Amino acid sequence: MIDWVVWGIPLILKLQALGNWLTPPMKLFTFLGQEQFYLLVMPAILWCIDVGLGLRLGLILLTSNMLNSVLKLAFGLPRPYWIARRVAALSTESSFGLPSGHAQNAVALWGRMAVAIQRRWALAAAIALMFLISLSRIELGVHFPADVIAGWVVGTIVLLGFLSFDSGVSARLSRASRGSRLTVAVVAPLVLVGLGLAVRSVRAGIGFPPGWAEAAAAAAPLAAPIDPLGTSDILAVGGIFVGFAVGGALLVAWGRFRVEGPWSHRLARFGLGAVGVFVIYLGLAAIFPRGPSLLPTLLRMFRYALVGFWIAYLAPRVFVWAKLS
Repeated sequence: MIDWVVWGIPLILKLQALGNWLTPPMKLFTFLGQEQFYLLVMPAILWCIDVGLGLRLGLILLTSNMLNSVLKLAFGLPRPYWIARRVAALSTESSFGLPSGHAQNAVALWGRMAVAIQRRWALAAAIALMFLISLSRIELGVHFPADVIAGWVVGTIVLLGFLSFDSGVSARLSRASRGSRLTVAVVAPLVLVGLGLAVRSVRAGIGFPPGWAEAAAAAAPLAAPIDPLGTSDILAVGGIFVGFAVGGALLVAWGRFRVEGPWSHRLARFGLGAVGVFVIYLGLAAIFPRGPSLLPTLLRMFRYALVGFWIAYLAPRVFVWAKLS
């Protein structure tokens, strides 16, 4: 199966041979495809520009992330610097490689943005971002070209799926009771979490060659050991998915939050909302116990769920209370 990806090693080496000057801009484009960046952009859109688009982009991002984690475990393929000593680890990752999450999310998210804006410049900018974010992952040595191509394919499927079912599903949910909407908001993410844990259990029985960990440690001795069978990403994304989906359902039912208003109010909303995210995320992380046991794991998932709930519901309530909306 590794033959699917190793054909791309010469391209990685050619990109890295262009010189160190290329690495800083590539790291910038990689940041533009990371979850941390999206967790700044998506709330900004929801709080300051368009509530409906912000909720849709958040759901697309979280669905894409969950699906990516499941597929990575299903394929169980390595990253370039895990198996090719000549590839420099200009960045590091601990999960399996295929498909590329950066490439997948870039297609799903920026593609949806281009559809919402409906301008040629938006489509051109989206395509440029998709390409440059994906190229950065190859140059940094964390993905094969095959990983990127697979990410584009899956991202396109996610995008087309959301576009196809958007109006119909939205109409059905708008007619459903609040209890039904909340049930869907809780059950759908947990089904994906369960699927991820089931696939992880199967992959754990298969394992992966110990040489991958040894090569990764040799290429990046200061980085944390690889942990492709870990469950932290699945549970974290599952937690924020539940919180965001429940919060979004409650926000739509409440119906009093509006994004219109002077830009001073919009910027104040973003600043206040971002502070809330960091207080919840970092504050609870400092209080809650850490470790692989059940209680720390559940508390970590709860912390991420609260972040999602704050973004989608609590922050807008605070904005209205503070007369910023």
